[in-house]
Amino acid sequence: MTTMERPPLEGLRVIDLTTFLSGPSATQLLGDLGADIVKIESFQGDSSRAIVGPELDGDCAYYLANNRNKRSIALDLKSPRGREVLMRLVAGADVVVENFRPGVTARLGISPEDVVAEHPSLVWASISGFGQEGPMRDRPAYDMVVQALSGVMSINGHPGAPSARLGIPAGDVVAGLFAVIGLLAALQARQETGRGRVVDVSMLRGQLAMLSYQALYAYLRDSAPGPQGAGHDSIATYRSFRAGDGRELVVTANTPRMWEGLCRVLGLDGLVTDERYVDAAARLRNKESLWAILEPRFAERPAAEWVELLAAASVPVAPVKNVLEALADARAAGDGSLVEVKNGHVSFENVAAPIRFVDTAEVEPVYPPALGQDTFDILVGELGLSRSEVDELIAEGVVIAPAGEPVA
Repeated sequence: MTTMERPPLEGLRVIDLTTFLSGPSATQLLGDLGADIVKIESFQGDSSRAIVGPELDGDCAYYLANNRNKRSIALDLKSPRGREVLMRLVAGADVVVENFRPGVTARLGISPEDVVAEHPSLVWASISGFGQEGPMRDRPAYDMVVQALSGVMSINGHPGAPSARLGIPAGDVVAGLFAVIGLLAALQARQETGRGRVVDVSMLRGQLAMLSYQALYAYLRDSAPGPQGAGHDSIATYRSFRAGDGRELVVTANTPRMWEGLCRVLGLDGLVTDERYVDAAARLRNKESLWAILEPRFAERPAAEWVELLAAASVPVAPVKNVLEALADARAAGDGSLVEVKNGHVSFENVAAPIRFVDTAEVEPVYPPALGQDTFDILVGELGLSRSEVDELIAEGVVIAPAGEPVA
């Protein structure tokens, strides 16, 4: 019988000072990998708790989507005693993650450099819109702002149409992913040196990194790429087509073998030797006339038939599915892409972390915490405060009691 390994980050303590999406997405991933996440919230709570949208049992779906596997304590960081409680929590932690605007931590008296100097093994990750230095450091940033400033919005959407933001919060989520990568690298270095460090992650830099080859294309051409629509700047047969039933499918016939397979399935074998389309460069030069040939042919059959025929010919193909269809496929696959998160009689299904480890125990998902839900457990059970001391902190407005919790 195989012995199951522990989750890779089990035993790692993370103090989560984040709100909204970039930071919470990072700390949720750390929690999915086994870390203990202590979420420090203001008395108003994480900003995402108030986003208008679907709700479950009184909780906003926006908040629920990014805050599983965490414990919550509501703490007034503007008060000296609140900062004292925070510093006691930090003293027992490995990692701090925050996404305050640059300068806020210094005004609160908890600047990363000072805290890491006091706790040399601590790794501190700061996520901000534009980084800790530079002319834009003080400006507020949200997902669409960095999508716009990075050039991402300018290449999304269709030619002739207004720029479109990506329908997913890429600016936030990518920054969260880079923060996790940075702090894991810092933790690895700590294994050798014993010293932590401060990690600076910018949402804008994250979106610039997402430009990938488009950034180099722009540099070498000295011209900005336009909206990509459903196609590709370099591959004429890497785009979507509308089938006879009105549904779209995507084809990515990148190689000569795939191109020949596409022509064979479509009954257009003559295109293989047509000098206008004889190789990838020729097809790109003559893409408009090529599309004029391919589009009416795809309109002759339903999308599902084309998908079956092209897949059988080893031509990469897929129908364009909506989110409900994609989630239904993931559910049917049963491969752990989705996870059910329960809280008594209440539960919801959400997308799981996409990382898998062989022969490793999975983290049982814990329902996102109510505001201040774990105040007593953390302060009494872990910091060693007495119940009367916690009640005193509540009376002074330093912490708030969990809903329904009696106060002496």
